[in-house]
Amino acid sequence: MTTVTAPAPARARINDGVHLTFGRVLRSEAIKLLTLRSTWWSIIVVAILSLGLAAIVAASMNSFMDPSARTADDLARSVASAVLAPIQFTMLLAGALGAIAVTGEYSTGMIHSTLAAEPRRGVVLAAKAIVVAVLLAVLSLVVFALSTIPVAAILDTTPFSAADPGMVVLPILYGSLAMAVFAIIGLSFGFILRSGPGAIAATVGLLFVLPIIGSIFPSEGAWSWLHDAAQYLPMFAAQVVTSPPAEIGMSIPIALLTLGCWVVAGLLSGWAVLRSRDA
Repeated sequence: MTTVTAPAPARARINDGVHLTFGRVLRSEAIKLLTLRSTWWSIIVVAILSLGLAAIVAASMNSFMDPSARTADDLARSVASAVLAPIQFTMLLAGALGAIAVTGEYSTGMIHSTLAAEPRRGVVLAAKAIVVAVLLAVLSLVVFALSTIPVAAILDTTPFSAADPGMVVLPILYGSLAMAVFAIIGLSFGFILRSGPGAIAATVGLLFVLPIIGSIFPSEGAWSWLHDAAQYLPMFAAQVVTSPPAEIGMSIPIALLTLGCWVVAGLLSGWAVLRSRDA
């Protein structure tokens, strides 16, 4: 009698010490983000809000500005202010997009495949953060640049006609940076909470609700420290860097440092949670 021995099950290949290159991880995260319908809907809404609200703000400015008293610098400040005014609303979309980029994977279970392909969790977090930040920065820069066209036409000027082009260019560049920061904040909450509604609610609370609460307290008296602390929230720091030079309060370096601290704190918190919990 011939005995047939069944073949032993193949052992799973263990790629000890072998990892994807960071460039491939970045490419993978970019493909995942850009193939989500929610990403493109967010982009469309950001573009429409930015262009529409900028034109409305410019029209309201034009209605009370004295044409004979307009200087090149005044027009430059008006262009920058109108173009960047929608950030107060589009920042919430940027934060929501950052949150969805993470929580969408947890809700579908794709995070298991992501971490199986790249077990180094810090690499995954860094790649997601870079892809989300670059997307929002580039998108915002393009939308803001396009917004200068109708705004300048309404104000009867050219987008960069001031003696100091930095009065328009620098605020727009800083505004694009701020949008990337808002997205990273949402992404950080996504890693911390792992829930889409929870991460979006936390992002809205930090970016929109807390500034309102902080502004309620007086700038003088026993409760003034709450008012002062609120000035270091992401929204107020973003307002500083996106304001024309004549309108700022806090210095731009301090505001940029504040935004950087929020990014570092958020990513470190997300990395700590990602390392300490199972996917």
